[in-house]
Amino acid sequence: MGIVLGFELGGELIGTIRIVPIGYGLTLTEQLLPGAGPAAPEPGEGDWEVGRLVLAPARRSDVEALRQCLHAAVVYGLEHAHVRHLYATCTHVLSRLYRRFGFTAFARDVPLPGTSKVYTMIGGAARPVARALAGQPAHQAH
Repeated sequence: MGIVLGFELGGELIGTIRIVPIGYGLTLTEQLLPGAGPAAPEPGEGDWEVGRLVLAPARRSDVEALRQCLHAAVVYGLEHAHVRHLYATCTHVLSRLYRRFGFTAFARDVPLPGTSKVYTMIGGAARPVARALAGQPAHQAH
């Protein structure tokens, strides 16, 4: 149902990521959307959550490693599943980083019910995000 990928560099595992289809009640995005306000999109077929992106401690501040891993994951998703739109949850600071990769923040300080945690919710059309991750202007992708 979902996609889990690992990333290697020189034979060393440097990260993992999970991409899960929305619509099955399995994602944090689905839990948060009701509290995301009027700008929140209505998810549909082909919408997926990108999450659990973890990089090895030595790579966490390496924006290029993040870009390459995320690009590989999005391209894999596009080649192996019906991926139309991507969603993610993150901190506000990270949402600014993901803006470089074709994502747009649509809700900020969204509370996770029953906790003190708050998230920024971001989304983007999968093909433009893939293009932005490849270092090309996101608006040129169709």
